[in-house]
Amino acid sequence: MSTVPTKAILDLEDQHGAHNYHPLPVVLREGEGAWVTDADGRRYLDLLSAYSAMNFGHRHPRLVAAAHKQLDQLTLTSRAFHNDQLGYFCAELAELAGMDAVLPMNTGAEAVETAIKAARKWGYQKKGVAAESARIIVFDGNFHGRTTTIISFSTDATARDDFGPYTPGFDIVAYGDADAVRNAITDNTVAVLVEPVQGEAGVLLPPDGWLTELRQICDDNNMLFIADEIQSGLGRTGHTFACDHEGVRPDIYILGKALGGGILPLSAIVADRAVMDVFKPGQHGSTFGGNPLACAVGREVIAMLKTGEWQDRALELEKHLIERLESLDPSMIKELRVRGLWAGVELSDKAPSARLVCERMAAEGVLCKETHVTTVRIAPPLTITPAELDHAVEVFARALAA
Repeated sequence: MSTVPTKAILDLEDQHGAHNYHPLPVVLREGEGAWVTDADGRRYLDLLSAYSAMNFGHRHPRLVAAAHKQLDQLTLTSRAFHNDQLGYFCAELAELAGMDAVLPMNTGAEAVETAIKAARKWGYQKKGVAAESARIIVFDGNFHGRTTTIISFSTDATARDDFGPYTPGFDIVAYGDADAVRNAITDNTVAVLVEPVQGEAGVLLPPDGWLTELRQICDDNNMLFIADEIQSGLGRTGHTFACDHEGVRPDIYILGKALGGGILPLSAIVADRAVMDVFKPGQHGSTFGGNPLACAVGREVIAMLKTGEWQDRALELEKHLIERLESLDPSMIKELRVRGLWAGVELSDKAPSARLVCERMAAEGVLCKETHVTTVRIAPPLTITPAELDHAVEVFARALAA
């Protein structure tokens, strides 16, 4: 246990850290599997998985071993030189996605920015859109990151307000509305950027068949389909990618979070050569992007996903999770949205606020996080057991009733 009181640790962060988050007052010190331990030695069941970055749980032995091995050899070269992990990582990730090429970055937001640049440049060089006029269709409720370009097309006032002037070139339409997409298309539209499941918005699921229809709209209008699978990808939804739920293949995958195994930041875009080769030397890059340490961990993540066992596990646990959540007091629940091992529980007007529910659950040793006041997000590591899910939902029920 820590020799420093928890309150002193919280006070240090409050006094010297930026107040850009509102975390629950828990100071975590250790983690293993689906469990974490705080500075006072108390254990908690993790139902957030660092927003899906911990799909394989805390300190998965295979991932930790891969990191340790690479730490003893080489951690960083910059892209001024080659390293012995990058080529294998790119080849293995491309194969997993069924595409040709990979451009690695670090954070999810960096990968989204990379995809935006690729789509614009493709529009100018391949589609023949006039210079400086490319447009990308995006969706209300989206969350793709917090850079100035990305928040320019956010509909979340908290993320967007007072950070202008904003980057032009984006058209926002209703999520799940195919006609709205069609009506927004112009001769200058180069791409559609979409989350196959909107995570930050509350695990919002698109209407059945909508992704398939979106793919057809892009084909009919010579536009790129860009799937932001940073949260939804790599096993979370019961498939390698959430797009697989409808058998849809985008033109660009945007990946992150779980790709780094919960050990370090690793993101990437994956595309065929017709899109990726718009980039030439010096036109985009990152000092840490594709570093050998991240690539070594990423390769182990890919190897674990290739077996299909994690995807199958998420699908099987989906049934159990739905069954348990449906046992909650129906007067407290407005809507349940579940895809794989990922749920958005939207609370009714009779229920406490989502924040209060999460605080009550934390007091009983279960960690999750609210979004948009009324929704509790559940996204445990894929290593969680049915019994642990049962325990979590029992705590959830008590938090609603308290």
